[in-house]
Amino acid sequence: MYKIIKKERLNPTVTLMEIEASAVAEKAEPGQFIILRVDEKGERIPLTVADFDRDKGTVTIIFQIVGATTKKLDCKEEGEYICDFVGPLGVASHTEGLKKVAVVGGGVGCAIAYPIAKKLHNNGCEVHSVVGFRNKDLVILESEFDKVSDKLCLMTDDGSCGEKGLVTDALKKLIDSGEKYDEVITIGPLIMMKFVCALTKEYGIKTVVSMNPIMIDGTGMCGGCRLSVGGETKFACVDGPDFDGHLVDFDEAMERSNMYKEFERKRYEEECNLFKKEVN
Repeated sequence: MYKIIKKERLNPTVTLMEIEASAVAEKAEPGQFIILRVDEKGERIPLTVADFDRDKGTVTIIFQIVGATTKKLDCKEEGEYICDFVGPLGVASHTEGLKKVAVVGGGVGCAIAYPIAKKLHNNGCEVHSVVGFRNKDLVILESEFDKVSDKLCLMTDDGSCGEKGLVTDALKKLIDSGEKYDEVITIGPLIMMKFVCALTKEYGIKTVVSMNPIMIDGTGMCGGCRLSVGGETKFACVDGPDFDGHLVDFDEAMERSNMYKEFERKRYEEECNLFKKEVN
């Protein structure tokens, strides 16, 4: 059992939890993920390591409430326990030797982008962070990004916070102003990463994406997280989650990610109804 040390609501649908898991914290690196079960009858879900503290023996996860399991997890409070917390899994993000990087995050994907920006900053790399959200109420980790970024561009679709526009608008503006990056690292919705990669391909800038398809076992055995990368089949859980964004078949990935939307919504509604009955 793994104790919830801290719980913080970052916005109406996104929650941060700090979990006591010393063995995971000892080995975790930015870009890796864990798989958890809320209880013994729960499903296994992957969540990216948003931060870790080796001294305290804790791992931070940030999740969006989108399905039954994330709803059940969100009902847990500080001092309570979750059943399983396995990791770290996946290949850590490559950060060594990079001198200047643009980190582009969108929505809850910023929870994955932040530890990478932090590691790059700690390595002495010049970090330009571009983060985007639909509106000001959904902004997360702004102060955290500000501390580890030499430049921070905050974008919102409606202009209610930061500048109005898309992350691609800000990135293009930076590149056109003369900024030269060793690499662009982008993490967020598939459609956002697709267009970031289309932009950077025009400029010949190496771009790495973090892919987070549906996963079951986290060992490559189930095949649920398969992707087409450069015409080859890859498994996000063991080959990734980071891949060359210019080689990823985003259209296929988006089609696969939409296969379970209706089922996820139904299970979420069932979990909400069950929770309401328990409360009453």
